[in-house]
Amino acid sequence: MHSTVVRVQNVFGFFTTVAFCVAAVIALSVIVNPQSPSASVQLRNVQVVRGRPHYYSYKKEEYAHIKFNLDTDLSTLFNWNTKQVFLYLKAIYPSSKPNTPPSEAIIWDAILPASSAPNHQNYYIHPNPKKSQTKKPSKNKNAKSKAKRDESPYPRGELHLQNQRPKYQITDITGRLQNRTDVVLELGWNVQPWVGALVWANKVDFGVWEGLKGGVSERFKFPEIKTKKEGDLGTEKGGEKNRGKPA
Repeated sequence: MHSTVVRVQNVFGFFTTVAFCVAAVIALSVIVNPQSPSASVQLRNVQVVRGRPHYYSYKKEEYAHIKFNLDTDLSTLFNWNTKQVFLYLKAIYPSSKPNTPPSEAIIWDAILPASSAPNHQNYYIHPNPKKSQTKKPSKNKNAKSKAKRDESPYPRGELHLQNQRPKYQITDITGRLQNRTDVVLELGWNVQPWVGALVWANKVDFGVWEGLKGGVSERFKFPEIKTKKEGDLGTEKGGEKNRGKPA
């Protein structure tokens, strides 16, 4: 006759085996879920300015400020095992040294949650295009409309951003960016599942998963630094409450 400790060990071992098998089935089941992501990225404006990396630095570096249009349909990335999608837009340009990989720098990112994910202050809040056209609500209606402010005006996975300011100004390790050619903007993402491995953006077809259609802008050039700054050179963090804490 087995002792109590042996019985507990047998029950725990059986439970962990069943839990592992169920998790493996859930993680592999997403392969049969069709995916057909699409995106369009267009450059609106790019400027190169000179500034200091921090307040106490005496050395100035060149920074690129890039505005863009972004339209995406990533609704097929969300399934029963999707917790959130980390979306990012990066600038890719040739390195200053020959025979080296091109440089990449992220200018904008967003965390898109699934409907089953718990609410978090780091999740991306899509700007409402009708907000500027509506009247400012009175104070007694603020409490009622507070819950509706964070809802996206588009279906989950769809983004429609026009003349969007970057979240990050980018620089190069050499401190120089002006007159760099063959620069492109490219969209990428990571799908974080509830169970399983992190899935990166796929560019080619894999079974019922279609590769990303579009998602790359036309090539452009970083212009020369102008003596006078033109236009808005600010960044935009979005409607998220606190980007310093992990999601």
